Formats: sequence, C-alpha cells, structure tokens
Amino acid sequence: MWLLRPPGVYAPQGDTELLIEALTDAAVPRGARMLDVCTGTGVVALTGARLGAAEVHAVDVSTRAALASAWNARLRGLPVRAHRGDFLERAEGRFDVVTANPPYVPHAPTDERDGGRRARAWNAGRDGRRVLDRLCAAAPRLLARNGVLLVVHSALSGPQRTLDLLHDAGLKAAVTSRRTQPFGPVLRARAQWLEEQELIVPGQRHEELVVIRADLTR
Repeated sequence: MWLLRPPGVYAPQGDTELLIEALTDAAVPRGARMLDVCTGTGVVALTGARLGAAEVHAVDVSTRAALASAWNARLRGLPVRAHRGDFLERAEGRFDVVTANPPYVPHAPTDERDGGRRARAWNAGRDGRRVLDRLCAAAPRLLARNGVLLVVHSALSGPQRTLDLLHDAGLKAAVTSRRTQPFGPVLRARAQWLEEQELIVPGQRHEELVVIRADLTR
C-alpha cells in the first residue's frame, strides 16, 4: 500500500505486517468502532476501515504521524479520524476493536544515541514496557462488550507480563501470532547493551515478534 510518510514517522515494518494479518484474521465486525494506538502512518487504521469498521480513531503522540494518518485516510475516502496526543486522553468511549503497535524496544535512558524525538516511536524505557503496561491496565475501559484488543511487540519486552496483566484485568488473552526476524538498525546499535542486560544471549541478532489478542467477554 502506498502511503504518505513525512520524515520522522515510523515506517511500516514486520511488526506492522504481523498486526495487519492478525486484524484481518480477527474478522472486524461490520460497523465496528475501532481505536488504533500509536498509529504512525495510519496503515493499520486504514486496514480496519477497509475491513468494515465504520468509525476509526487513529492516535499518535507525534504531530507528523497524526497528519500522515489523516492524509492517508482522506486520499482513500476512509472513515478514519486522526488525533494527536496520548491515547488515554484522546480515546473517548468504548471500542469494538483496539489495535496497538506501541514503542517496545528496551532502552537505556542515558544512551546518547537515542535518536531524539523520532525515537519515541520505538524507545520504551529500560524494560520496553513504558506504553505496554498502561495499555494493558486501560484495556477493560477501552473495550466494548465482546471487544477485541490486538497488540504487537517484541519478545524482548515480556509477552508473559502482557498476558498476566490482561488476565488480571479480567480479559481472556493469548498469543495468536509469532514471527522471528533479524535485528533492524535500532536493535543492532544497542545489541551490546541488550546482552549486558541479559535480554538477549551473546551473539543473538534476531528477535521474535508476537501478537497478543485479548477479549472482553464479561
């Protein structure tokens, strides 16, 4: 899919592709209300609209990302509304589908090579869970009855913790997709630090991505 992507906006990669596949498999209900967290170019939000969602809200803290998602939706005439800001502040009401490709790369806060504002798209604190934990805690109030959450992140960021938090919040949750891929430039640059933190074994230069699905059935 051709997309407008201003400089500094996260480019769709393997994690985006895996999330889109999971969204397609989830069978978006016709007329659904959808929220896409950390939308970037908006490609996941656009996919949701194409699959039948009647109202899609795409949220990102980046002004450029919000503009990109709005432009990409307008060019295709799709019902996507873009919002700039924190997803907990901009998400109103409940949603039948919530998707998220949040920042999840573990990051040493003192690393001078963090990439500046652009790196907000991937840097997520020392354990990679700065956004993930907030998303898990908020899931029960974001989802409508029988709503579905789909979130993609690296195995470096603790999939079991994501599952535990979602279960504790009363949701049914499981890993539904996995993919192993080589490190990209960001992980290659901090591979030594990841080894020192014992997040990878010495010499490891690949990561596993997972999609976790959570259902609010009560």
